[in-house]
Amino acid sequence: MNYGDPSSSRGRAQIPGPNGDPGGSPHGNGWSTAPEGGASARASVPARGSASGGRASVGGAAPVPRGGAAGSASAGRAGAGRASVPVSPAPGGASGRAGAGRASVPVSPAPGGPAGRASVGAAAVGSAGRASVGSAAVGGRAAVARAGVPGMAGGGPGGPGGPNGPGRGRGGRGDDPDAVARAKKRRRINILIAGFAVFIMLAGIGVVGFTYYSTNVILPEDTTPPLATTIYSADKKVIAKVGDQNREFVAIKDIPQWVQDAVAAAEDRNFYRHSGVDYKGIARAAWNNFTGGDKQGASTITQQYARNAYDNLQQDTYGRKVKEAILASKLNDRYDKPTIMQHYLNVIYFGRGAYGIQAAAQTYFGKPAKNLTVAEAAVLAALIKQPEASTTPGGHKGYDPAVNKEAALERWNYVIGGMITEGWLDAPGKPQHPTEYPLKTLKKPNSKGVGVDFGINTPYGNVINYVSQEMRDMKLCTDTDTEVTPTRPLCAQALAKGGYRITTTIDTKVQKAALEAAQRATKGSELNGQPKNLMAALVSINPKNGRVLAYYGGDNGTGTDYAGKNYDNGVISGGHSPGSSFKIYTLAAALDAGKALDSRWKGKAFTPEGTKFKVSNAGFDNPSCGNSCTLEVSTLKSLNVPFYYVTQEIGPDKVVEMARNAGVSMMWQTDTNPPKPHDLTKENPKDLAPSPFFHVVGYGQYPITVLDHANGVATFANEGKYNKAHFVMRVEKQDQQTGTWRPLGGEKLNPQQRIKKDVVHDVTSVLEKYPAAVNRRLEDGRKAAEKTGTWELNEKTLDNGDAWMIGYTPQLATAVWVGNAGPRKKIEDKDGNKISGAKMPGAIFQRFMNEALKGEDKVDFPPAAHVGDPESGNGEAPPPTAPPVPPGCPDPLNPFCPPVNGNGNGGNTNPFDPRPGGGGGGGGILPTTAPPRQPY
Repeated sequence: MNYGDPSSSRGRAQIPGPNGDPGGSPHGNGWSTAPEGGASARASVPARGSASGGRASVGGAAPVPRGGAAGSASAGRAGAGRASVPVSPAPGGASGRAGAGRASVPVSPAPGGPAGRASVGAAAVGSAGRASVGSAAVGGRAAVARAGVPGMAGGGPGGPGGPNGPGRGRGGRGDDPDAVARAKKRRRINILIAGFAVFIMLAGIGVVGFTYYSTNVILPEDTTPPLATTIYSADKKVIAKVGDQNREFVAIKDIPQWVQDAVAAAEDRNFYRHSGVDYKGIARAAWNNFTGGDKQGASTITQQYARNAYDNLQQDTYGRKVKEAILASKLNDRYDKPTIMQHYLNVIYFGRGAYGIQAAAQTYFGKPAKNLTVAEAAVLAALIKQPEASTTPGGHKGYDPAVNKEAALERWNYVIGGMITEGWLDAPGKPQHPTEYPLKTLKKPNSKGVGVDFGINTPYGNVINYVSQEMRDMKLCTDTDTEVTPTRPLCAQALAKGGYRITTTIDTKVQKAALEAAQRATKGSELNGQPKNLMAALVSINPKNGRVLAYYGGDNGTGTDYAGKNYDNGVISGGHSPGSSFKIYTLAAALDAGKALDSRWKGKAFTPEGTKFKVSNAGFDNPSCGNSCTLEVSTLKSLNVPFYYVTQEIGPDKVVEMARNAGVSMMWQTDTNPPKPHDLTKENPKDLAPSPFFHVVGYGQYPITVLDHANGVATFANEGKYNKAHFVMRVEKQDQQTGTWRPLGGEKLNPQQRIKKDVVHDVTSVLEKYPAAVNRRLEDGRKAAEKTGTWELNEKTLDNGDAWMIGYTPQLATAVWVGNAGPRKKIEDKDGNKISGAKMPGAIFQRFMNEALKGEDKVDFPPAAHVGDPESGNGEAPPPTAPPVPPGCPDPLNPFCPPVNGNGNGGNTNPFDPRPGGGGGGGGILPTTAPPRQPY
């Protein structure tokens, strides 16, 4: 029985497809059909002793002269399903026949002979003489009959109707002795062929029987094909798709009936009627392959599903064909047609890297399968036969409309015609057939955004890497083979085969703002057109929950991540020296230790005792505040010397601890090669300072990641309440029986008050003055707290190697780094200017924050708390200075003016005047109606 052609009738032959390709589906090596009304394709060989010596060619019957009868050849009987090779009638013969299922060797009867039949081992010659080869039934015996030769009674040219008249005697007196010898030789060959045919049948039946009863059918739910994982942004946009194959499972209830019917019309029009296997097709394919024709196989939808779903059925062997048929039969017994159709539509390949109907609908039409029209469904169904061009020179170009439009249209019409013929269109209750090919909705091939691993080679690639890590942290996958379960695969394979739906924290609007400001490849960005050694990284976090809204650490997920950690053969890298931007943690640690913003510290350069390095203030030794610099001024002027002294006094471990509490998870010591990482979440800060992290930690020598710095800044933006930075909001997996999605895990917010609010308020009160100091104010008067940082390239030059800008509003915390892509060099812009924190990083930060915060409310920071002791520093007290004289003084009636006459009552009587009073005098004269006193 043939499948897939509306013009086929039972018994028509299968012929190879166009350009020599086998017909039917490329997945099935299937048959295509002969044209309507065509004769069965039959292979015949000339009969022994045939006077004419002619033969009937494959695919046609030899002409039959008037009065001729048909000869037939049989090798015993075989049960239904056994292979047969039809006979080509002799010229003039009536219709030859081969019993259903008989294994026959074709014979061409002699011209003009009546209805004689010749079995294997005999050639009928002339009239009704007949020789047979016993019964070839399984388990029986085959008796080899004599072969008729010219001159036998009833046979050959010497028999009735022959040229020599009737009644020639046995032995053929007067005949050619060579003809007799040739006949004997042919008889021996035919005996061998017959024996081999019997052996093949017996062996085949045994293999089929053994395989059927020994093969356990693995259920479709246990043979889930690789499914792509789709990764979404927080605003529900697809940002990446990862997997071995671009496939999304879709339940049959979400596949319109006309989509199912279109596929059946294209691949298997008897799908709803047959038992899942085309036995005659298998027999024809076996004979064709055995006789040297193109390899062929059956093409029912059930068999195609079995072949594509089971790994051990991918090899092109006869054993595979048998097992495929058995599995298809058992699947047909176990499952109903909708279930089989569901699994078929989820495994079959549609071209352009799309496996399954859901991925195909998205790839070709940009919509889910449930929204496909009839016309679009027919386009996809037409692709299955050959979705891509053949690799054989001159082979078929396939049915992708973008590659082979004419053939695609012809195939589309074939599918639509089949749907109409089967009553699936234009019938009562059925859709109407479309009249127009859906070119308007058809998408062009897009090599950059189609198929598996879409997103890996984009800036979202690093987000995917973090998604994988967080799935490990959620215990949704494992790195240990012994811990693998059906619900907990290996992490290395989870995203590639698991078919998850993962919603990330990324906001595409905020991400776009990050790329427009920081990515070199984005036209008009701050790095566009700059020296090629420069690289930028940016991370932005929602302080209220720790969600990473934007992440740019590089242009793909396979190279270096400049914003986070990199793992290479057990070595962890990725940190950059934060310079003065790290001082926010030192300042907070000082305030937490009881120091005050107005405490005074020495600011002149010096060489610490027992060391050989000099501590200075970014190249100048004597700041304007000298050795009496307040913490606030030291922060705003970014002085190193006061922060060295602060760190020395409170202990460098307190600075490391504050950074850890804010969100810095790793720091690298710089006296090793390569720099050695230290996990602050696992190591005690007391064990890390002052060695390896010395007092210079106070002003940012030791590298940290951009992600960690952004997380730390977010804690300050959230008034000291820490939320771990994360990328995953929700992980779901589909139930492949119902099609519903069930949650597997997601974010678990655990806010912790790690820094005192009053400490954070004082830090913020200083940092919100910084935008004006470096000329990086945000638009519309929006308040922001900012801090720059720059670290030298090396100790011998004043060139810069790393530059930072960090900052926050109550809604958004951001860290920006600019440095080298590759070996460390001095960082300069295209005009040769040194890059410091306030320059390129400041420009990126300012531009990004303005764009990302558009439409957000302007929110003020809480006021300063003024914690700590103003007398707690090591600096010198400022020299006394006379305060300015209030306007209108001297005036005895103005209480704000210093007294001009006293009577020795002990000095200055104005409590709001900080100047010391004079001695003696009788006190000032104050009117009883004086205005309220106010401070200066």
